[in-house]
Amino acid sequence: MRIIAKGSLLQFSKFHPEARQPLLAWHEEARCAAWTAPRDIKARYASASFVGSNRVVFNLGGNKYRLIVAVAYRLGGRLREVHRHPSRL
Repeated sequence: MRIIAKGSLLQFSKFHPEARQPLLAWHEEARCAAWTAPRDIKARYASASFVGSNRVVFNLGGNKYRLIVAVAYRLGGRLREVHRHPSRL
C-alpha cells in the first residue's frame, strides 16, 4: 500500500521519541501490505476501528498512540492524524 505523509510520522516522533519505533514499524508493514478490504486490516490489527467510509484508527505502541489513516484500497493510504491516547497522557 502506498502511504502518503511519512514526514508526519517523523515530525510527531520528534516530540514523542518513544513513538518513533511503533510508528515506523507500522509504516513499513503498511507499505508492504496488500490490503484490499477492511477485513485484511482487521486480520492483522484486531484493535483497528473503522470510522466512516474510509477512515481507520490504528492503536499502536501498546495502545499509547492512535494513528488515523484515510484508506483508498486501490490507491493507498493518507495519514490524517497521530495522537497520544487520551488515557495515556
